[in-house]
Amino acid sequence: MTTADHPYPFTALVGQDDLRLALLLNAVSARVGGVLVRGEKGTAKSTAVRALTALLPEADVVAGCRFSCDPAAPDPRCPDGPHAPAQAESRRPARMVELPVGASEDRLVGALDIERALAEGVKAFEPGLLAAAHRGILYVDEVNLLGDHLVDLLLDAAAMGVSSVEREGVSVRHAARFLLVGTMNPEEGELRPQLLDRFGLTVEVAASRETDERVEVVRRRMAYEDDPAAFAARFAGDEAALRGRIAEARALLPRVVLGDTALRQIAATCAAFEVDGMRADLVMARTATALAAWAGRESVLAEDVRQAALLALPHRGRRNPFDAPGLDEDKLDEVLDENAGPEEEPEGPGDGDGPDGPGGGGGVPPQGGGPEDRTDRGEDGGPSDAPGDAPTGPADAPDADAPAPSDASAPSDAEGKGRAGAAEQPAASASAPFRTKKLTVPGLGEGAAGRRSRARTAHGRTTGSYRPRGGALGSLHLAATVRAAAPYQKARGRTGAGLVVRKDDLRLASREGREGNLVLFVVDASGSMAARQRMGAVKGAVLSLLLDAYQRRDKVGLVTFRGREAGLALPPTSSVDTAAARLESLPTGGRTPLAASLLKARDVLRIERLRDPARRALLVVVTDGRATGGPEPLPLARRAAGLLAADGTASVVVDCETGPVRLGLAADLARRLGGSAVTLDELRADALAGLVKDVRGGQGSTTGRAA
Repeated sequence: MTTADHPYPFTALVGQDDLRLALLLNAVSARVGGVLVRGEKGTAKSTAVRALTALLPEADVVAGCRFSCDPAAPDPRCPDGPHAPAQAESRRPARMVELPVGASEDRLVGALDIERALAEGVKAFEPGLLAAAHRGILYVDEVNLLGDHLVDLLLDAAAMGVSSVEREGVSVRHAARFLLVGTMNPEEGELRPQLLDRFGLTVEVAASRETDERVEVVRRRMAYEDDPAAFAARFAGDEAALRGRIAEARALLPRVVLGDTALRQIAATCAAFEVDGMRADLVMARTATALAAWAGRESVLAEDVRQAALLALPHRGRRNPFDAPGLDEDKLDEVLDENAGPEEEPEGPGDGDGPDGPGGGGGVPPQGGGPEDRTDRGEDGGPSDAPGDAPTGPADAPDADAPAPSDASAPSDAEGKGRAGAAEQPAASASAPFRTKKLTVPGLGEGAAGRRSRARTAHGRTTGSYRPRGGALGSLHLAATVRAAAPYQKARGRTGAGLVVRKDDLRLASREGREGNLVLFVVDASGSMAARQRMGAVKGAVLSLLLDAYQRRDKVGLVTFRGREAGLALPPTSSVDTAAARLESLPTGGRTPLAASLLKARDVLRIERLRDPARRALLVVVTDGRATGGPEPLPLARRAAGLLAADGTASVVVDCETGPVRLGLAADLARRLGGSAVTLDELRADALAGLVKDVRGGQGSTTGRAA
């Protein structure tokens, strides 16, 4: 027997109490709205979801219906219907359908055979994953890496319970009610706030730091892989008990009363944490009701409201852009106490059990003597990605025999002694972020969907048409298809008002949308940048650009330079949170190895082009343009800039020079990069002086554009 024949038992999971509780509450009440599981890799996220599937009751379906219609209440709009009242029935196990990250829209919602629809006049529809997940579980691993249009379709179907497919006048609608479970690693990028809000509950998971629990996890997993059947049999009794408890909670749910006191506590809690809209109130009410049913009670208590808030509000509360979701539990307790009514005695078999049940694992005691009932709430956070100092070399020691720099690149005494002998200074705090001007890569790309630069995409405004080049048909350009077929109607013997269309006449729509880019920041942390407390403003500007990159679905990287060398502080990633943390701890001081930083950036971009050729890059250099250290530092920097321009790298230089006398070195660097320059003041979106002209350098080069 294989592991596919015997899924890992739900009751064999060790720890992860909140995750198990959230999944079980959705099994009790589908109206809770699904679960978003955030956490590091290797924490049994997918294992828990697959294990839950085996606990769900079998579904009665209309025989032969591809959309799993319920015989007791068939969908009147089912594409395979209408179903007769006495139509044959069948029973199948609950399904878990996985949505791959690289799935297309047609794979998700279904596809119409456009060729048959035009040539034969039939509506041939092939159901997608939403239809397969109806009355089951739809599992989306790495949901934060899905394209925005797929996430929109997915969450709209989850909220409405209906999937709609519109293709050139042909409309298909079918029921799509499922338990939506998404997982994500926050280090790989966040979901947009409005999409986070569409998940009912959220759970943070991390590997336990308790030695005994880790030992038990490994012991159970190895036993399962050695003999899946024997391992599953070992937990069969616990699984049957938990399955029965889910059925009892479902039966009790319609009788649970949500009293006025609990309802006031829910409303007050949502108001106190400043959540937007009313969805949080509804989710909390449904979750608290499911918690009461899970505990075997017919009334909602304050403890249910508290637990519901901990599951439903962390991803909805207003927070700073780079703060992790969370909830102030002291504030939560204060709000609940202020709105508590007369004390009510708990009733029913759930007394003293708490909403989590014994061990938080569905009220089923573990087998095998493992530490299943030990919670690790003191270890609920993984190891923090503590930002270390940027990988830079030590500041150069003073050299009394070295001649003073003779060119304009040398820092002046008025700039805070930014000479070779300047000592390292502590990290400066960033100023408040602001809304920046939009920086784009010129031209038309074909990268991953995003919100920065123009690109050819599967979605967006129609800009033309093209002939299919094999493979599955995409979005049909109806007008272009008719124009292609019209001249041949007489030769094809058309009769009547119909139009004879052949495969060669088909034209697909070419569309233009927006793509996400790789934004590589090159930040000057030398002594001259620390003068006049300038670094705080510089960090605030870069933080603002990072926030803009997060909103536009970009990848980001961070190169810093000071002392003798440049270092890659953060390899290109989708986690702007990590980039912000590395930036905050960045120290300053020492010389300015500008040439080394540009060469380092060129090497990083070269490697990223090999990994993802379709994703275009935007180089953002934040510096005052001064270059010191080594022989001929300024000519070397200019030659390095020329190499980047020859590569066709789009670039923008953020000029950090201040004071009444300015050397204009940053603007000269921008010209040699073939890009544009913008000052810190001009970077603000509300600045009047922000129109930066493109300066194209060299044949075939592209430039960054500030809009």
